[in-house]
Amino acid sequence: MISRRSLMLATAGVALMPGRALAAEPGPIVKPLPPEYFTVHGTNAEMKWTALSGHVIPNDRFFVRNHTRTPVIDAATWRLRVHGNGVRRPLELTYRDLRALPSCTVETVIECAGNGRSFYTSQQGQAVAGTPWKLGAVGLARWRGVRLSTVLRLAGLRHDAVDVLPVGLDPEYVTGGVNLGRVRRPLPVEKALDDTLIAYEMNGEPLPPDHGFPARLVVPGWIGIASIKWLGELEVATTALDSPWDTQYYRMVGPTYPAEGTLVTTQVTKSAFELAWGATLPLGRQVLTGRSWSPDGRVRRVDVSTDGTTWRRAVPTSSGHGWLQWQVPFHPAAPGQYELRARATDSRGVAQPDVSPLNTQGYLFGAVVRHPVNVVQPSD
Repeated sequence: MISRRSLMLATAGVALMPGRALAAEPGPIVKPLPPEYFTVHGTNAEMKWTALSGHVIPNDRFFVRNHTRTPVIDAATWRLRVHGNGVRRPLELTYRDLRALPSCTVETVIECAGNGRSFYTSQQGQAVAGTPWKLGAVGLARWRGVRLSTVLRLAGLRHDAVDVLPVGLDPEYVTGGVNLGRVRRPLPVEKALDDTLIAYEMNGEPLPPDHGFPARLVVPGWIGIASIKWLGELEVATTALDSPWDTQYYRMVGPTYPAEGTLVTTQVTKSAFELAWGATLPLGRQVLTGRSWSPDGRVRRVDVSTDGTTWRRAVPTSSGHGWLQWQVPFHPAAPGQYELRARATDSRGVAQPDVSPLNTQGYLFGAVVRHPVNVVQPSD
């Protein structure tokens, strides 16, 4: 029997491969990427802060981070395989099996480890490698699915299990002529059992293809690579596991780090104005809005400077769940160039710094960003 989804894809001229991904794919990203919503960086698409609507980010505006391209997978033949010496009862779940398990909903941010990377160069004058994200490689969504702990316990998780290695079903990643295989990255059992979700819905809808359909991990507070999309396999082991995505990539390497680098796990606190970069604003009283977020989803306060010297407390306009929305008045005295700065203080009382320590891959930029705007006299 052909599902309604499969029929729609076939009608669009795309043929499904039995059980896995499409034989012919239109590009690295499936969904439309209108320029008013996104800045495209090759296989990736950065959300524009001017495209925001509501507390959560709509699916059609959520940023996309792909190592290769988005696979479009048939849920009818999809399977999630759980195996390894860290479980007593290896199992294989269908999409229907997964959705039949007890579910929960988590509202949390997913953010690329390189979000803010361009500011190492533009703001700190330091050369780094990687996609030149500003601050739009982040999004808050309402994820529904099954706790990873539920699935691991169904498989008979051993008490001495150490790592879980989730493996995606996107095409194998080839770089420099070397095939590194499918995207995968080990997760400590402690984090897997804590708050990690196997999600199958995003904002009340089945996961869109670009965001992991049929199922993906959601790992709150950790860098985006941990939240493996298009999940197809979970290897559980009683010894440490590794992959190129924790040995070769996603390590902090630089003058203040050890020679082997420091593994990147949790994110850092950030703030962003809901304005275009270099926006033109009319002279006169107005209200600036923005959002701040931290790894534990709690921001204590946000301060804003519009003159580079003095700081004012921003007024929260949301509960702060997932991220804190805020606003602050802005009344420039004259036309000209201004730099807006927002500085969040997390739940521990630690404020965003003025400078982020350099690492060669430009991960975890958490310094206060200087956002330029041009204030002009309104024409009559």
